[in-house]
Amino acid sequence: MSNPPGREPEAAVTVPPPQPPNLSEALKRNIAALEARRRGEEQRASIQEKAAEAITRFTGSMRFVYLHMLLFGAWVAINLGVIPGVKPFDPTFVILATWASVEAIFLSTFVLISQNRAAAAADKRADLDLQISLLAEHEITKLVQLNLEVAQHLGIRKSGDPVLDDIARDVAPEAVLDEIEQQDRRSEP
Repeated sequence: MSNPPGREPEAAVTVPPPQPPNLSEALKRNIAALEARRRGEEQRASIQEKAAEAITRFTGSMRFVYLHMLLFGAWVAINLGVIPGVKPFDPTFVILATWASVEAIFLSTFVLISQNRAAAAADKRADLDLQISLLAEHEITKLVQLNLEVAQHLGIRKSGDPVLDDIARDVAPEAVLDEIEQQDRRSEP
């Protein structure tokens, strides 16, 4: 199959990711710091949280599916009388239904515990992202202001671009949050 004129094959467009030795020292340090933080959070997790996480990890695996296929299949086969010489012990499947229901209650609880823990970690990461973004916004604003002062000192006129005036103004995070909340209230039915 040929590519349209002027279009390169997909493989030629793809760029392989840089290999770890090519990463900057700052990036390597940040990756190590994040990994250390993650390990520390895992170590501080309570025994109950660790147990819930392990159970959730196992129940979300194909081994769990295969184990249940085997157990439920054997249960059904035995109680339908398919296996000669083995007497059915749950011919109405009431015990099986009760077992499956109780198991579902516990499994959903373990999943919710794990999701709550993951949500708390995601909230922390979102807070960190917000703090970094606010810091970057503040630093960029200061750099723009400094550049404008240097240009003025050198007698270079700014182009009259209104965007420059906007980005040179400091933005209070509270004002942004207030505006977002007002927009949310306006859009509510």
